[in-house]
Amino acid sequence: MTRSVRLRAATAADLDAVWGIESSVFGAEAWSRGMMLDELTADHRAYRVLETADGSVVGYAGLLAVGSEGDIQTIAVAPEARGEGLGRLLMEALLTEAGSRGVREVFLEVRADNPVAQSLYESLGFEGIAVRPRYYQPDDVDAIVMRLELQEER
Repeated sequence: MTRSVRLRAATAADLDAVWGIESSVFGAEAWSRGMMLDELTADHRAYRVLETADGSVVGYAGLLAVGSEGDIQTIAVAPEARGEGLGRLLMEALLTEAGSRGVREVFLEVRADNPVAQSLYESLGFEGIAVRPRYYQPDDVDAIVMRLELQEER
């Protein structure tokens, strides 16, 4: 069953909810609250959250867009909301935003041991282009660098 959610721009007021998901999903690899606040408020960023009818944030994702290049900074869906297509919804929103900003190439890193995320990105057209050994610490997990060429505004 897919829950009803509203996609909206994230603001600094979403910090507690976003960081709560960040810390529960990424554990030791989570960004600090300060880093997350910087991301939510920095120039050239576009962050989106998914909010339920009761106002709970169940997912977020962020894009850095400078010139013709973009980078998916982060994406996470609360554990209790996984498997409902919310990650795809967030990614599609960021890719649409990237296209509207004139971005022509979007990059991301994904853990080599996360086949679910890799499958999502591949289904959106991303291709693996490189490996960054031991990128994710403290677990010593490789990152697969993926790229998507945007042909036209989405």
